[in-house]
Amino acid sequence: MELTTSTILTGVAIIVGILLLIVLFTFVPVMLWISALAAGVRLSIFTLIGMRLRRVIPSRVVNPLIKAHKAGLDVTINQLESHYLAGGNVDRVVNALIAAHRANIELPFARGAAIDLAGRDVLEAVQMSVNPKVIETPFISGVAMDGIEVKAKARITVRANIDRLVGGAGEDTVIARVGEGIVSTIGSSQDHKKVLENPDLISRTVLSKGLDSGTAFEILSIDIADVDIGKNIGAVLQTEQAEADKNIAQAKAEERRAMAVAQEQEMTARVEEMRAKVVEAESQVPLAMAEALRSGNIGVMDYMNIKNITADTDMRDSIGNQSDSKDKDQ
Repeated sequence: MELTTSTILTGVAIIVGILLLIVLFTFVPVMLWISALAAGVRLSIFTLIGMRLRRVIPSRVVNPLIKAHKAGLDVTINQLESHYLAGGNVDRVVNALIAAHRANIELPFARGAAIDLAGRDVLEAVQMSVNPKVIETPFISGVAMDGIEVKAKARITVRANIDRLVGGAGEDTVIARVGEGIVSTIGSSQDHKKVLENPDLISRTVLSKGLDSGTAFEILSIDIADVDIGKNIGAVLQTEQAEADKNIAQAKAEERRAMAVAQEQEMTARVEEMRAKVVEAESQVPLAMAEALRSGNIGVMDYMNIKNITADTDMRDSIGNQSDSKDKDQ
């Protein structure tokens, strides 16, 4: 029975020891510590335990440290760990530092970490400093002074400016500035043929304006890849202006016609009103003459003279109307 108990205790001790070893090797990256020592990186095991306690994945820091040490970079584990805790990509920053060191580009760790935390790909920036990038713009339209539209497409060769990566504008700003320069250069040309004959005039003019100021790039060259003729904007504008002038003239003529019609209608109404007054006045004449006869203001002979004068007047009017009708027939 004692043998059995001791055997059980020994088995339990072995199991507990195995569990402790598993926990130890799981919590403490012993193999990673051995790899660091083999690579010549002096690192304390308690430093790795502290990383675990600070919720830092040790491999994300130690492996880049080994890589930097082998490349001859002076980088400390505290720098890498602080960058990891700030949310940066430690491995990418170390790769960028190694690439810059190989290319003789000055890139301190603080600047590389700042570029990475700013959201830019620091490794791509270093690679672009060594191997410039070509940015192609879409067709940009400009109108020369003779009214002809000219379309130009440019290829912009840029190199990353490490010093201005933090806070510098991106590719969209470079394309917008180059497009503005192309439009301005075409617009200042007297003749569109000059632009077609000398497309390098656009690139020289645009390149001399220093469009890369305030951006994260350095413009090396601007090459005009294609130039094409568009519409005759001047003729289109003149046609539209003539059409607008015609519409304005028609509107004014219609306004004058409406006013003339209104005036004619007003005159007709006035004439009708005067005719009505005349008819009314004529209707009062017999009554007035009757009243004058009754009151003795006029005599019978006076009345007969008036009738004779009226008859003579009607006869003359009749003869005049007949003469006018004969003249029209002839």
